[in-house]
Amino acid sequence: MRVIAGSARRIQLKTPVGMETRPTTDRIKETLFNMLQSDICDCVFLDLFSGSGAIGIEALSRGAKEAVFFEQNEKAVACIKENLQNTGLKRNAQVNKLDVFLGLAQLETEGRIFDIVFMDPPYRQELEREVLTILKNSVIIDTNTRIIFEASLDTDVSYMEELGYKIEKIKKYKTNMHVFVHLCDDGNS
Repeated sequence: MRVIAGSARRIQLKTPVGMETRPTTDRIKETLFNMLQSDICDCVFLDLFSGSGAIGIEALSRGAKEAVFFEQNEKAVACIKENLQNTGLKRNAQVNKLDVFLGLAQLETEGRIFDIVFMDPPYRQELEREVLTILKNSVIIDTNTRIIFEASLDTDVSYMEELGYKIEKIKKYKTNMHVFVHLCDDGNS
């Protein structure tokens, strides 16, 4: 696994040993960032369930102003910090060893709005739905925030409108998908 483009292009990234994380493949990461290309420069990026940090690091490499990482696995957090050091991108990163839900509560007090929120939670636990439920009333996003989550192909996303979100697009791969959503204006799409 490596950084695909930008200032840290071609630098190899470490991944945590074990089965607790599922690193996003380079091919899928490249496809994702091709879709986000016009939104990355100078954005404030939130990487939830960060794993190795590869997605947030790719955002920083491509010009994100700042990336905030939340990961509770100690080995993964160490991996994120090492990857940030090796890529020279740690200055614009904030790494938090914290449960995502506690992290979201902490962010509520900091008064910043994220331009892009990416999450790659464990599959088939409906954690993305829990996060989206919290985010819909949060001060850390607005109707301009792009939210992307990675999920298994069989994940039900039919509840989006009910939660107040509009699906922009769903990009399907062989075994998983990226779902792009944003808050609806005043509850309308």
